[in-house]
Amino acid sequence: MTTEEIILQAARKVFREKGLEGSRMQEIADEAGINKALLHYYFRSKDKLFMKIFSEAIQSMLPSVRISLQEVETLNQFLSFFVHEYLKLLNELPWLPRFILQEVNRNPKLIKDIMGNRELPINEIDRLIRRDTEKGLIMPISAEHLMVNVISMIIFPFAARPVIQTLIFKDDEHAYKQFLIDRSEQITQFVLRSISIQSKP
Repeated sequence: MTTEEIILQAARKVFREKGLEGSRMQEIADEAGINKALLHYYFRSKDKLFMKIFSEAIQSMLPSVRISLQEVETLNQFLSFFVHEYLKLLNELPWLPRFILQEVNRNPKLIKDIMGNRELPINEIDRLIRRDTEKGLIMPISAEHLMVNVISMIIFPFAARPVIQTLIFKDDEHAYKQFLIDRSEQITQFVLRSISIQSKP
């Protein structure tokens, strides 16, 4: 394992335990077993280190989404896969939504810079929607609206974690984590029921 890989592995652990704001470069250096000067040689700031981790995470997720779209036969199968993968990403980087919202407000080009030529395959998702619509399984819906709805439901519990954990779960960390575990199935079924023709009276 290279020094950079050791640093990234250590940073993921510290970020996961302390969050982005609560983490310190010295803690990451200690976890990696290197001195702080060497850490700064590879990554000048905590934000640059985080952006490297975030960029790699997003770029590893999207190819999986594309492969899934080629293999699945129904919208149900795709949504189950997508929600599961997105939640897995956010469980690894739970501070990600708040960080992105903050950084995108400062630099609107941030997402484009990170994503490069990797985009959510809206046309392929639209193909699945049309297929199920033509079979009479779901009502017509644009792929854009569908994915914004799904992504919003995935992200909100992470972006609003302090509020949800305090008001709904009374600061019970275990209950909140169990809620996130159950979230994948809940989101998928909620979305599908909302557009299913069979669920309508």
